[in-house]
Order: sequence, then structure tokens, then C-alpha cells
Amino acid sequence: MVNPLLYTFIAVADCGSFTKAADILFISPTGVMKQINSLEQHLKLKLIERSPSGIRLTEAGIIIYRDAKLMMDYSKKSILAAREALHVQDQIFRVGTSLLNPAKPCMDLWYRVNREFPEYKLHLVPFEDNHEGILSEIEQLGEKFDFLIGVCDSREWLMRCNFLPLGRYEKMIAVPREHPLAKKERIALSDLRGETLMMVPQGDSGTNDFIRNDLQKNYPEIRIEDTPRFYDLSVFNRCAETGRVLLTISCWQEVHPGLVSIPVDWEYSIPYGLLYSLNASQSVLQFAEAAKKLN
Repeated sequence: MVNPLLYTFIAVADCGSFTKAADILFISPTGVMKQINSLEQHLKLKLIERSPSGIRLTEAGIIIYRDAKLMMDYSKKSILAAREALHVQDQIFRVGTSLLNPAKPCMDLWYRVNREFPEYKLHLVPFEDNHEGILSEIEQLGEKFDFLIGVCDSREWLMRCNFLPLGRYEKMIAVPREHPLAKKERIALSDLRGETLMMVPQGDSGTNDFIRNDLQKNYPEIRIEDTPRFYDLSVFNRCAETGRVLLTISCWQEVHPGLVSIPVDWEYSIPYGLLYSLNASQSVLQFAEAAKKLN
């Protein structure tokens, strides 16, 4: 981080001669003098006065000597801090967290396996649920964060990350609080006749495609409206504002205070689990393996 010629200059100033400085630098006295000449030419300053009795620093040399010592000390501290930060980074698992992909299941998992990682701690990294940007967030696994916990049967997501299933979330229906269905404890599919059901487009999620095909075949009176390919808060806002019904999951019951999520008379559910990079580090792979053993 510091011009290496300054180390030679300080050695000469501390030793009081080129010869003594050469001994501790393991180069010849001629080499020392050449380096001092190069430094003076670089700085365009006269730093050392030479005499038969030795050397002395000029006024400029005294200032450069003083500040160079400070710079070297600061440089050493900076490098040490950087190395310590790198070491700390190696001892942290970074977990992404958002409104629709909360970190709590990962925290619960951590307390079951952390004995195997005594030097590690968890660090939460927030990110935004944006249907236009979620794929770029997934692609930052291994860089921005080490893990996400999320619902995942998306083909697009699975092309970009490893996925370790940990469980399943029940598929539910969300409705505005003032909706006639909001007071029901459980919804039958026949209750949805004449309603407009909001759900993701066909083609990315096997579970959602199966639900869509089932409804289109057996309940054609239920209209289906495509949402963006991936949910974000705007989807829940639209449901609340339009009075339509929304296909949702059990872990999202508290996402929007204006909506009520209700179980449905079906057996549909969707997997959730641990997402991590396709090029994960050894420690991340070890964590995933420890989590896998719990299932």
C-alpha cells in the first residue's frame, strides 16, 4: 500500500548511513543510494544531504520521514483489519430475508445444527421482493448472501440455485377482509364459482400449473387472472383493492393486513426449503448436509 522506496528511505534515516541500511535491507550500499535517488526524483525533493561523516535529513526529508512512518503504521493496521474482516466474513453465514421469504425457518434450522459450526454466526441480509428483480437476487447467492429460505418449485429459480426441501406450505385462498368469503373457516371450491382467482401464469410452477388445470377442467365458472410471474407486495395490494381472490400459501397469512387467508378443501401444498449457490463454498455445503440429516 506504500511506495516501497519509502522503506529504504526510513532505513537510511534510522541507521544514519547507506552502508548500515544496506546491511539490514540485504542489498548493496550502491543499491540503497540508487533507490534514494529514485525516490527523490519521483518526489522532486531533496531528502538527504550526503557528507563524509554520514547523512542528514533535509527539512523536506524530516517531513517525509515523519509522515512516511505514520503512513506505514496506518498501512499495517489497515492490512491487519482487512485480514481480520476477511476472517470474520469466513465465519459468517449470510441469510437473505424479505417479506415473502422471511429468515425465521433458517433461524430455527440454525439452532438445531449450530453445534456443528461453533465458530460461525448468522448475519441477516435484507432484500426486496420485486417480481422484476427476484431472479437477480437468486443469482447473488454465494455473493450477497449464502442462503435463502423460500418457497421453491419455480423452474426459473431451480435453474439458478441448489434447493434443499425442508417442508411444505399449504395452498390457501386470500380475500379482502370485507369479502363475503372472509368469515368462512374453510373454503370449498364451489364457493369460488363466479370469482376471479389471481395466480401466477402457467409454465413455471408445477404445483400451480396442476391447480390451474384442475380448476379449468372441473370449475370453469372460476375465472383466472394472471399475476406477475413472481409475487411481490403489489400482488397482495391488487387483491385488496379489487376484491378478487388470491392463491396464496400458509406462511404469507400476515403479509397484508387487509387480507384474510383461508384454508381450502384440497390437498395442494408447495415445497419450501434452503436455497444456496450452484457454486457454494465448502462451509455452505457442510451446512446444507447438516440440514439434510435433520429431515
